[in-house]
Amino acid sequence: MRPALGAVRSRPMLLAAEPWHYWIALPLVGGGLLAVVAGIAGYLRKVQSVKHPKR
Repeated sequence: MRPALGAVRSRPMLLAAEPWHYWIALPLVGGGLLAVVAGIAGYLRKVQSVKHPKR
């Protein structure tokens, strides 16, 4: 099965397009790191509260 004629014509345009979406990587990586740190902090808080209860 051959690709549609429109897909063949648009391929050079896609290769020549300037990438604009790299900026989204910074918030995604930052959010991921923040989620990992928050998960570790929450786990440690729960574990330490059981080992050392408030008086």
